[in-house]
Amino acid sequence: MQTPPAAAASPRRLARMVRERWTDALKGGLPDIDKAVAEFFTALMQQTGTQRDMQKRRDAWQGYEQKRKDWLQGMTAALRAPLELPTPGPVSARATYTLDSSLELVGDDVVENKIIASRIALTVMEEVAPQFDSLRLRMRSLEQNDLPATDPLRPEALSLSLVESWLKVGLPRDDLQMAVEPLQRATAALMQSAYQSCNEFLAERGVVAQHEMRVRLQRSAAGAHSASGSGGLASHALEQSRQAMQSARGGGHSGRDAYSHSSGYSGSPMGPFDAAATPLLRARQRAQGVMVQLRRLLSPALGGGDLSQAPPASAALAHALAAHRVQADVYYSTLGAIVEDYSPAAVIQVAGAVRERSAELKKKAGTDSEKAIIEVVALMFQSILSEDRIPPAVRVWFARLQVPVLRVALAEPEFFSNLNHPARKLIDRMGAVALGFDSASVSGSTLEAEVRRIVQVIEQYPETGRRVFQLVHDEFEKFLTKHLTEKHDTAKLVSVAQQVEQKETLTIKYTIELRTMLSEMPVRDEVREFLFKTWAEVLALSAVRHGAQHAETVSFKRTAADLVWAASAKPNRAERAQVIQSLPGILQRLREGLLMVGIAGEDQDAKIKALTDTLADAFMSKTAAIPLDHIEAMARRLANVEEFLDDAVLGELPLDAEHIEMMTGIDASAIQVFADNDAPVEDAMVAWARELVPGDWFTLDINGAAAQVQYAWHSKQRQLHLLVSTDGISYLIQLRRLGAYLQAGLLVPRDEDGLTVRATREALAKLNANPERLLA
Repeated sequence: MQTPPAAAASPRRLARMVRERWTDALKGGLPDIDKAVAEFFTALMQQTGTQRDMQKRRDAWQGYEQKRKDWLQGMTAALRAPLELPTPGPVSARATYTLDSSLELVGDDVVENKIIASRIALTVMEEVAPQFDSLRLRMRSLEQNDLPATDPLRPEALSLSLVESWLKVGLPRDDLQMAVEPLQRATAALMQSAYQSCNEFLAERGVVAQHEMRVRLQRSAAGAHSASGSGGLASHALEQSRQAMQSARGGGHSGRDAYSHSSGYSGSPMGPFDAAATPLLRARQRAQGVMVQLRRLLSPALGGGDLSQAPPASAALAHALAAHRVQADVYYSTLGAIVEDYSPAAVIQVAGAVRERSAELKKKAGTDSEKAIIEVVALMFQSILSEDRIPPAVRVWFARLQVPVLRVALAEPEFFSNLNHPARKLIDRMGAVALGFDSASVSGSTLEAEVRRIVQVIEQYPETGRRVFQLVHDEFEKFLTKHLTEKHDTAKLVSVAQQVEQKETLTIKYTIELRTMLSEMPVRDEVREFLFKTWAEVLALSAVRHGAQHAETVSFKRTAADLVWAASAKPNRAERAQVIQSLPGILQRLREGLLMVGIAGEDQDAKIKALTDTLADAFMSKTAAIPLDHIEAMARRLANVEEFLDDAVLGELPLDAEHIEMMTGIDASAIQVFADNDAPVEDAMVAWARELVPGDWFTLDINGAAAQVQYAWHSKQRQLHLLVSTDGISYLIQLRRLGAYLQAGLLVPRDEDGLTVRATREALAKLNANPERLLA
């Protein structure tokens, strides 16, 4: 009997041969990856754009051309390195648990590298999943163990080598983020070929992919963890961020929802090139990296990694927290809640109280998890209190949220993994709004009073949990809507700007409806053009000024039907007599409408003459006849046209600075209007402009002079945006122009990360320097 091919070599030897074959295949395909990246940067450099973008693309191309050879050499060395190590043996469950229980912290750079590698690996895995799964099962039958998370045969390993080798030779991370898409495609093609080659090699030697082993094999907890692609601390962090990165690499709604759940992201899904170009998304990725580190830090203390389950508070700690709420009731019943010291010394004193309070609470804690949570929350609030860009009058009130936030963190550990948690959102929003004010402008202001009211509600609320934070967060958003536009001039400007957008929206809708009504009527082009381009605007402006069913607007609607009737052929004497009788009134209403939209003098006369020439032809029966019942049907529909209007997609608004100033009556020196100017702007930047949140502060570059401005308002359809500077000047900007300012770096956020993210990062830095304090 013939000996099976597999008998020619031991399983261990076959596994070694597969890894050598795999490495050779990847090394041979590296030039294809290099070519794909080089072609991408070349094509990118040839695209037109702003001067800043074109320079950035040239720099990226030039940098890659200089370092591409070094990158390939580094990749080759990285691929060879695993072959020089002994073949990994089985991993015990105890060993894996010991690693996962470590309190070691990973630096931001390491986490960001793994996030980028995860984005690449996710797309690659979608392409190579069947071939990879077959090879994984074949290797398991040879080695009697699933592939470790760091095994070179996994897509994550090559992806991480690509990223680390890139940065090691000095290529910028931003350039790598730009090139993620071609890297994904080229890497997927290479690995698909390599997996297929290895599978064919083993199949020829009688090694089959035994899928039924999934059911029969009893695997340890460590093995199950490895099969999902995560083992050890670093890979565990990568796996935790994997689902979140779906949206960052341009996935569908499922990826975006996953990112929203874990990081608070609620914006539009964007591809990798957009993500690289948008500082907002880069900030969100940085924030996600911070949360990954925090989850890894707290997972062992919370019982093995599940941040969705609340650890029951020990009796002594629960009693201490309840006592704090009673003390808060007493505090707010005295003058202490009204007369406060907001001096720098007072802030230092409050910071000391935060530290002392955390020490006392840790003494009451009965478990390591409680101690860890108390310490992290205390360090976060120490960081918040040291944020000197926020006025002391706000910081001292933030300090009183330490215990309420601690109660939430104990009851809902999701606070440490979800940037969208209401407690985080509330603190971030209040901090962002206060960021641009000084002590004098906040103390005694309505903003300081609202922060004080919110803290009082939270401290005295009978329930513990997200409900109270969500409640006051919603109330704070309503407060901002009024607070940011309550000044007389600002309110008047907002009112006018909203009317401008409403008028343009209605103009589009009326135009669409008129086109529909006249689609089957033989109406002269002169009349059609007048109704579509001019009279639709008259109807819209009248509806905004007076109301859709006001007598003035109803009269203008009837005039449109009368004009169509007068422009149809009049073959008999009775109809001609009726035209002669009605014509003065029709022309009078036409002139009134034209005058309302600013068409007067010679321009008005020219439009009226074009119409009267058509009416003269109709009088002589030189135009087509339109059945009277069709015209009456049009009149009835126009009378209630708003009932039939669908949502219209609003394009660019014709924004005129002088017109806005005339309508508002505001001094021209106190308002600047920036209309769209056809400057090239990327869609990602327009999407970012749409996501701006009222209350946030920015630095605005106006002809080389920097102004501190607060984003105060946006119109209903977000086509118009209002920024207000600290010196009282208002800037009304259209959407695409706002995106262009963001893209050119002329409008820069003062706080990209958010207060709680910065506080978390600083807390992690302190714990990294002194890990023992977590459970001390």
